Amino acid sequence: MLMRISLIVAIIAGLAAGGLGFVKVKEKIDGVVAERNDWNHRFVQTDAELTETKGTLAKTEKELSTTKDALVKSEQERTAAVSEAEALTRKSNELNEKLAQTIRERDDASAKLASYEATGFSPPQILALGKQLQEAREEYEVSLAEKKIIESELDKTKERLAKLIDPDHVVRMKADMRGKVLVADPKWEFVVLDVGEAEGAKLDGELLVSRGGRLVAKVIIREVQKDRAIANLLPGWKLADVAEGDQVIPANPES
Repeated sequence: MLMRISLIVAIIAGLAAGGLGFVKVKEKIDGVVAERNDWNHRFVQTDAELTETKGTLAKTEKELSTTKDALVKSEQERTAAVSEAEALTRKSNELNEKLAQTIRERDDASAKLASYEATGFSPPQILALGKQLQEAREEYEVSLAEKKIIESELDKTKERLAKLIDPDHVVRMKADMRGKVLVADPKWEFVVLDVGEAEGAKLDGELLVSRGGRLVAKVIIREVQKDRAIANLLPGWKLADVAEGDQVIPANPES
């Protein structure tokens, strides 16, 4: 009997202990479930916020892309506007210059007209006078050319006369005359020079031929053309063969 009672007490004590443990375990389970539910709620909320943030970010990126495109377009339009403004400025400056030139030409024409009116001549008379003036100018230029020809012939005649009177007469040419050898023939000992009457070359005039600052020979002019002269080498003055490109200067320059 006592044993039964002890067993019953033991069973009751075990059940009490088991019930107490079950209560504690249940409390822990309830706490874990509550914590899980809380974390699940937070996750759902966070995921919703993340989804919303992603949408906002996508919208912002789209707006940023649109803004960039608008900015590029605006920059292109600004560049085009600047180029157009510069072109218009250049055109305006050109028109201002043309306008200023036109004003000057108008003022000059007005001044000339005033001068013409001050002469007391009619336009036909002025045209006739202009024609006469042009003809007089042309006659003057012809006279100058004839004068040069006559003076050249006179100089030649004087030189020939001086040579006849004095066989040792020295023909002098301009001190600043400079020329070079165009053609040289060592066999026949003559040269063609690039100086003629226009440069002051004279018949029987003597020239020194040099190369690199050294004397090569002396020549005497035997034929003079407008821009050419033919000369022969003087005996005893040939120090080396004359070559094309050698320099020539007057041997007897005018003082």
